[in-house]
Amino acid sequence: MTTVHTLASGSSGNALVLSWDGGHILVDAGISCRRVRQGLQALGLDLPSLDAVCVTHTHSDHISGLQTLLKHTGCPVYASPAAGRDLLRRMVLLEDRLREAEGTFFVKDCAVTAFPTSHDAPGSRGYRFDTPDGSFGLLTDSGVVTEEARTVLPGVALAVLEANHDVEAVRSGPYPYFLKERILGPAGHLRNEDAAAFAVTLARAGAREIVLAHLSQENNTPAIALRAVETALSAAGLTPRLSAAPRDCLSGAYVLEGGTTLCSGSPCSASES
Repeated sequence: MTTVHTLASGSSGNALVLSWDGGHILVDAGISCRRVRQGLQALGLDLPSLDAVCVTHTHSDHISGLQTLLKHTGCPVYASPAAGRDLLRRMVLLEDRLREAEGTFFVKDCAVTAFPTSHDAPGSRGYRFDTPDGSFGLLTDSGVVTEEARTVLPGVALAVLEANHDVEAVRSGPYPYFLKERILGPAGHLRNEDAAAFAVTLARAGAREIVLAHLSQENNTPAIALRAVETALSAAGLTPRLSAAPRDCLSGAYVLEGGTTLCSGSPCSASES
């Protein structure tokens, strides 16, 4: 059985744990090492249990806890070459443990495929994970759905997909002009409508569950994001399981078993996202 849990999902911090019978991978460490440890302990794991850390990109809400975490686990850290160079400039203890996240590589018997995203961070990446139980894909922090994402992700049973903002909320909100332009630009964050269109693509290709992630606290709500995506899926006659990841606490288990997805519920409500 393969499980995915988000430990946090939003601009204040991001981390996710993928576990299967063969191992455990942490994707991003954008919360404190203490919070990562607490999340792992709630799952019956500890920091030395980790077999790898996969970094999507080097913005602080994805790596702020990584330096301290490196002191408590000896596992390799995977990042794109450009992101890796950025990490090496910032962190000690990393040089001998850094691995390239390019193409497809293996963490034990899990095939990991890295692909480019469109974000204002060097070498930003999304990931597809193929375990013996099924496939899981992650796409966040991308202003557009890249062609590589459209090639790599269809066929996953479970997708964690960014639905960062409602466009009108950004345009009418209090952010300064330059920040609005960044968010709405092609190297910013994925808007609800684009997430909805890609959710349809993934569901048509076999995704049974879609979890919306990295929702903006100021420019979105779970209800708005879910409504936008659900409307598009319904219009296409598709009914995958749909939810929003909690912002600041451990999610329930998203389960892959025999190529299907089963949801075990969430310890904290998606309304907290």
